[in-house]
Amino acid sequence: MRISIDTDVCIGAGQCVLAAPKVFTQDDDGFSKLLPDHEDAAGPLVREAARACPVQAITIA
Repeated sequence: MRISIDTDVCIGAGQCVLAAPKVFTQDDDGFSKLLPDHEDAAGPLVREAARACPVQAITIA
């Protein structure tokens, strides 16, 4: 599975970082981004991060 973040939609709420801190981080502007080598990580914490995103910016395919 592949994780992606729509950077045009992300508002930097940080819910993904709270749900899956080993997969997501925030950049200097506070917007979410994937940590290196975790683009293909999938699991319950990543699914929870996608569900918790208030603007639905995270997709798992």
